[in-house]
Amino acid sequence: MSEAVAGEQAQRNDGPKTAVIILAGLSFCHLLNDMIQSLLPAIYPLLKANYALSFTQIGLITFAFQMTASIFQPVIGYATDKRSQPYSLTIGMGFTLVGLLLLAVAHNFAVILLAAMLIGTGSSVFHPESSRIARFASGGRHGLAQSVFQVGGNTGSAIGPLLAAFIVIQRGQASIAWFALAAALGMMLLWNVGGWYKRHMAEAAKKPVVATPHHGLSQRRVVVTIGLLMALIFSKFFYQASLSSYYTFYLIDKFHVSVETSQLLLFVYLFATAAGTLIGGPIGDKIGRRYVIWGSILGVLPFTLILPHVNLFWTAVLTVPIGLIIASAFSAIIVYAQDLMPGRVGTVAGLFFGFAFGMGGIGAASLGVLADHTSIGFVYNVCAFLPAIGLLALLLPNLDALGASVAAK
Repeated sequence: MSEAVAGEQAQRNDGPKTAVIILAGLSFCHLLNDMIQSLLPAIYPLLKANYALSFTQIGLITFAFQMTASIFQPVIGYATDKRSQPYSLTIGMGFTLVGLLLLAVAHNFAVILLAAMLIGTGSSVFHPESSRIARFASGGRHGLAQSVFQVGGNTGSAIGPLLAAFIVIQRGQASIAWFALAAALGMMLLWNVGGWYKRHMAEAAKKPVVATPHHGLSQRRVVVTIGLLMALIFSKFFYQASLSSYYTFYLIDKFHVSVETSQLLLFVYLFATAAGTLIGGPIGDKIGRRYVIWGSILGVLPFTLILPHVNLFWTAVLTVPIGLIIASAFSAIIVYAQDLMPGRVGTVAGLFFGFAFGMGGIGAASLGVLADHTSIGFVYNVCAFLPAIGLLALLLPNLDALGASVAAK
């Protein structure tokens, strides 16, 4: 039995003890990590103007970041399932710090791509192990723990564009270097979190373990269900790429607002996604994660269909329910998949975070090409239909009912 599996099973015997300080620390570090990441798309208008970049090149920057943030995550998650590496979180944040400093002094497109890749690499190291530690610290309240962990990331994503608007846009590209201080703070905090996890893993591994609960699904059904979840992730993150990477350009092109105003409106959407993330996990703990996934992916469809056809005021208003509803699914999807594949917490976290980032990167790159050949408005009309893929959520098995049925036998 791997160290990670033993630790997860031993944690089940400890009762409902939630390490609130550790969850808060992880959430805050997630805030720092994703705040730094969100600086990149937030300064796209600045980079586009400074270096005469096309929308295709803008998409390639996002692609470079998202692919490095996605490709390594399943590998790192699988490796840490075999043997946990809690101090790797500090190393990952170190990659982010170097990428930030390089982005501050980047003078051409190639260097910008390299900086984006370094920031993406830091993210790929951060997410699998931090997600595992959050589950370990949950005291059995897995949905709540994932929501607390992820709300930090979404809050950071919301803050990033504001900081970009009032610091980077005002003071220039070199001011990005100031954000290296946030990365340094994250490195120190994560070192302490890693130490806590290492100590408690050693203690938990000494305790008797119970059998891992099983849902009774065949391996083939598990694989098919993972495929369904991947399709839902595709729908969610491909659509979100249209907002996170191109929403500012859409507002500027259609409504002729300033860069600063577009960043403020992007903050409204991103703040709504942070709130939705916090809501989704606890609701999933109460009513079942499958129902949260249903309501989130498919329930956003009416709002996305209306968005391209309204004025500036209603555009800003509609992004709030869109952000709230669509973001509530991710915590539920992660915990649902971890329940589907017990004992493989890191692999699942790496796979789904990685696939999510990959879809965001591919979405940004392909939508950039589409925007260059058509228009930003056309992109939003096409993407409005993506949440219809949420109909696939109706095919997800009810793991709670299956687990109860297996236990009864």
